[in-house]
Amino acid sequence: MLKITNTLTGRLEPFIPEGKTVKMYVCGITPYDSCHIGHARCYVVFDVIRRYLEYKKYNVVYVQNFTDIDDKIINRANELNIHWSVLSSKYIEEYFIASKKLNIKPANKYPRVTNYIPHIINFIEKLLNKGVAYVTEKGDVYFSVASFPEYGKLSHKKIEELLIGARVEPTEQKRSPLDFALWKAAKPNEPFWDSPWGPGRPGWHIECSTMALKEFETETLDIHGGGQDLIFPHHENEIAQSESLTGKPFSRYWIHNGFITVKQEKMSKSLGNICTLSRVFEEFNPMVVRYYLLNAHYRKYLEFNYDVLSQVKVTLRNLHTAVEEADKLLKDRNVNVDLKLSEGFLDEATCCKFEEAMDDDFNTELALSVVHEAVSQINGILHSDRKDFEKLLSYRRCIKLFLEEILGVDLCLYKENEREKLSPEEIKYIEELIKRRDEMRRSKNWVEADKIRDELHKMGILLEDTREGTRWKRL
Repeated sequence: MLKITNTLTGRLEPFIPEGKTVKMYVCGITPYDSCHIGHARCYVVFDVIRRYLEYKKYNVVYVQNFTDIDDKIINRANELNIHWSVLSSKYIEEYFIASKKLNIKPANKYPRVTNYIPHIINFIEKLLNKGVAYVTEKGDVYFSVASFPEYGKLSHKKIEELLIGARVEPTEQKRSPLDFALWKAAKPNEPFWDSPWGPGRPGWHIECSTMALKEFETETLDIHGGGQDLIFPHHENEIAQSESLTGKPFSRYWIHNGFITVKQEKMSKSLGNICTLSRVFEEFNPMVVRYYLLNAHYRKYLEFNYDVLSQVKVTLRNLHTAVEEADKLLKDRNVNVDLKLSEGFLDEATCCKFEEAMDDDFNTELALSVVHEAVSQINGILHSDRKDFEKLLSYRRCIKLFLEEILGVDLCLYKENEREKLSPEEIKYIEELIKRRDEMRRSKNWVEADKIRDELHKMGILLEDTREGTRWKRL
């Protein structure tokens, strides 16, 4: 049985959704700047969770929002002297480009806050009618934390502890320092929408509650997820306002991925240690990045540095080389690796190990080690004088199912992207050098042949001499 660490209880619990349809909501980006490696970790993690649930025969409805109006968006747009909607649309489009490169399956829906303003206003009105929210003279609307006795149950914080050091800013009219904004009265030169309390815009926390409940048309989600930094206050506040409205649990399971760290410090703009995906993709294939993100349990902190990515690059290259050789051998025997997968074509022991790893709170680190055991088996068969093609096929299909389809490390994308980084002129030059080297080898001019190999190696090109000719790939 699949077990998940539920942030709400702090325990590893059996996953028992309401039915075969799993309602999963994951907090999306605030599009005011380029996506970084921390964003990638979150959305790769939940992509794998979704894929594995689908493998387990669940119908997953996956919703991921965009907070397309926010203080950060407004401030950045003002700095650049462009309209806030132009800025948010630009970075949303960037997100989709990066997401596709990382082989993240599209969500079923991507609601944007600005399309849900009437629903948000309606939600706030209901909270006011219940007496758990209040309007200030300025036209701000706040949720009263004192009205929700269970406040702190997700973050496991006590209200008394939270009040220590908390304060009300001079510009705020809150009754308590812990009360949070549901609606913000408009400031000069800011975008606004009309409401019963005057012009303004939604607070951050009310947006996700509204969109989740509206999109799923239910009072309780199966899974609500996001980065660890969202536990408090964002998800804590979502619980307070949602459960105050419905009287039901907002989500059965809360899942949060750990931070990306740089030199053991959390990656953040304030520390200036952000690594944007566009920058990382300049040096590393997106499939290398995806593999790296999955090579640690999702709840652990993950240290980022380029040396680790370089090691992963070599690991994935070696894995791809073995699989490519297996595919060629199977193709020569007219065996189609891409036929519909079935139990008859999968190694049973590998299947059991992989499922045990993933059933244990989506342990992708252990799952990848199972994949590498299958690769070792393939290498053993490839180097054997008597090749067991039935076993070769079963292990190859395990890799296709587990590594490529569930973990999403697509070896075809890996190969295509490696070639895409070279211009047609560069590819032509490489192939001309290889042709010349082949001529030197035929004439037994080993010195010149080795010089060409060394030249190609300096260019980052790895040669593989086979019976069918010389193959090449990028290091």
